Amino acid sequence: MTEGLRVETDAGVTTITLARPEKKNAITDAMYGGIAAALSAAATDEAVRAVVIAGDGADFCAGNDISMFADGRDAVSSSNVGPFLEALTGFPKPIVAAVTGRAIGVGVTMLLHCDLVYVAHDATLVTPFIDLGLVPEAGSGRLLPERIGHVRAFALFALGERLSGDEAAALGLANRALAADAVLPAAMAAARALAEKPASAIAATKRLMRDADALRAALSADREAFLRQLETPEAAAAFAAFAARKAPR
Repeated sequence: MTEGLRVETDAGVTTITLARPEKKNAITDAMYGGIAAALSAAATDEAVRAVVIAGDGADFCAGNDISMFADGRDAVSSSNVGPFLEALTGFPKPIVAAVTGRAIGVGVTMLLHCDLVYVAHDATLVTPFIDLGLVPEAGSGRLLPERIGHVRAFALFALGERLSGDEAAALGLANRALAADAVLPAAMAAARALAEKPASAIAATKRLMRDADALRAALSADREAFLRQLETPEAAAAFAAFAARKAPR
């Protein structure tokens, strides 16, 4: 079992829980690999009909563990981020997200690849890539403007504006905003309902709703731009400032 991750399957639903609550479920390289492996296994297991992604504790996901970025382009290039994105974006079955507390960086962009999203009223969604000297990832440079419009997406990326769960639902980033303790039950209920549907029809519908070629192109463009930005002085300065804030006093 991957440290920081729980994977459980019951009644046709695989639940992937980010289980690093002391770090607000920031994703390590090992966790990326574990999620990729869990999704790959679920994709080929006929008994699995849907997947739920949730966070342990108060928060959904505080994004990428920033130490990986600080290690530079080569570390990111050889990491499990690529396999994770391939498994997530190419997953043929429904993915349901249960979002409470903080969703930061990839904690937001992964939602663009989920088929249903349930979010807490008081959740906070933020995409601080530019403040780190980086660019949006996971195809979000294309997908987020398509979902909510250019001006609002640009404000989230460039100004670092935050969305509440209620705002995310109003903009179409989530299906419903709920009380925090109702989010995971709602996601599980939806996943179980999907698991009862004809699997081939669900898979065919998901394929029809996604432009696979455009998505692959967006992922590739984001990745190349992201790797270039890792080598810029702005990114180096942002990581150094972050490390200084985290240093023991």
